[in-house]
Amino acid sequence: MQDGKTHFYVSVTHNLIEQTKNESTPFEVMVDDEELNQLKDLMKVLEGDDAYTLQRAPVPYKSADHDEAAEQFSDGMTLLYSFLYDHGTPDTRQAIENMNVLPRLQDTDYDDPGYENSPMNK
Repeated sequence: MQDGKTHFYVSVTHNLIEQTKNESTPFEVMVDDEELNQLKDLMKVLEGDDAYTLQRAPVPYKSADHDEAAEQFSDGMTLLYSFLYDHGTPDTRQAIENMNVLPRLQDTDYDDPGYENSPMNK
């Protein structure tokens, strides 16, 4: 513990926050109790958005690119990775930079042809 902050290990894929590092928890953060609660909230929101996105997945004629569910999931993912980056160790920050996940989630392809005036997409 340093400055009231504790090390936690996070897996976005497995929706885990652990006090012990293992192969399923690649991201290390240092957070206080309030920040830990924020992280848990972000993970819960992402879990809820993921469930909503999965409900929308079987609709074969609707592109997910402009779907509200996909947008919510991307927004939640961006917030979560931003939090991990801001509170992460240097190794965590480097891993997130190497993934290039933040720019990819923020850079959409809405200007690509085929999406204009579509009643099925937002």
